[in-house]
Amino acid sequence: MTPTSEATDRAQLVFSLFDADGNGYLELADFDLMSSRVVAAVPAAGDALKDRLARSFRQYWDTLLAELDANGDGRISPEEFESVVLNPQRFDAAVDEFAEALAAMGDPDGDGLVARPEFLALMSAIGFRRRNIETLFDAFGPDGSDRVRVATWADGIRDYYRPEKSGIPGDHLTAGASG
Repeated sequence: MTPTSEATDRAQLVFSLFDADGNGYLELADFDLMSSRVVAAVPAAGDALKDRLARSFRQYWDTLLAELDANGDGRISPEEFESVVLNPQRFDAAVDEFAEALAAMGDPDGDGLVARPEFLALMSAIGFRRRNIETLFDAFGPDGSDRVRVATWADGIRDYYRPEKSGIPGDHLTAGASG
């Protein structure tokens, strides 16, 4: 399956955000730094939610390393990243857990809803641009109390990693982004 241009843009943006030290490769240290930033973004979240999210970042990294690091150098190039992230058979389990854990982190009271402030905090901690985050939240159709369902956000994350998808809410994250 050939990825849509939107899917390729989404993968490139995620790579650039996860490359925390900007050296052009993803490494364990990048994921540890990202994990600590995102886990700290919602102080009201309980330890179980924080631990789950940290584990999901580690699973994401472990999947990349297991699937791609053929030369054993402990790092992933942009080209390697696109090949796994845009191949659902190789990455679905890691994306599913990451989606569930990140969306749940935005729901510290466990009511099944994510309020805009928590959504903004988590997405900002990942490194997305504020205006893009706001547009994405609005695309998820918040209720009258400015909240979206946890399941809606988790499904949106899964869609973000689907190579055949275009015209999805997650495409708002790449608008005006140069990677």
